[in-house]
Amino acid sequence: MQLTKILAKQQKAIVKKWFDVVVDSYPADTARMLKTQKDPFDNPVGSATVTGLRGLYDLLQTRQIFGEKEASQMHLFLDPIIRIRAVQAFTPAHATGFVFGLKKIIRDHVSDKDDLKALFRLDANIDTMALAAFDIYMRCRETLYEIKANETRQSTYRAFDRAGLLVGQDNADQDNADKEGLNG
Repeated sequence: MQLTKILAKQQKAIVKKWFDVVVDSYPADTARMLKTQKDPFDNPVGSATVTGLRGLYDLLQTRQIFGEKEASQMHLFLDPIIRIRAVQAFTPAHATGFVFGLKKIIRDHVSDKDDLKALFRLDANIDTMALAAFDIYMRCRETLYEIKANETRQSTYRAFDRAGLLVGQDNADQDNADKEGLNG
């Protein structure tokens, strides 16, 4: 059977197993909640994750190779998942490694007789997806570190100002600079 037909036929089972791989990377209590709570308002992390995984899987099964158009669509699906994981206590490998888990899941649904050439193209697309996930993760982490650095700078400035340790600067000028974002 052709790989694209197998992927289409097995879509629901594969996406469910992929979701389980992502969810199982969380602590047991969190994983249980993410799997059982179906309401998107009560479980926004689970909802964003399953929506993103479905979109990524649809993209994978319908494309031979990722071009620019597919890459931008892939980022739209990956971004919410990775943003959530970037603010949590995951290492880069732990936050993005779920992408590679899809390879094994697909292999469990495909026989050795199926189209190897298509399987290799699929692997290449999954690798591209993993690299994009890592890029998104790093951009998110850089933004978090910039925010923390700016908060520390502003906090230090305010503490020095309250202690009267700032010399030669008018407080009104400083307040305006703070409002305009010039000091941080």
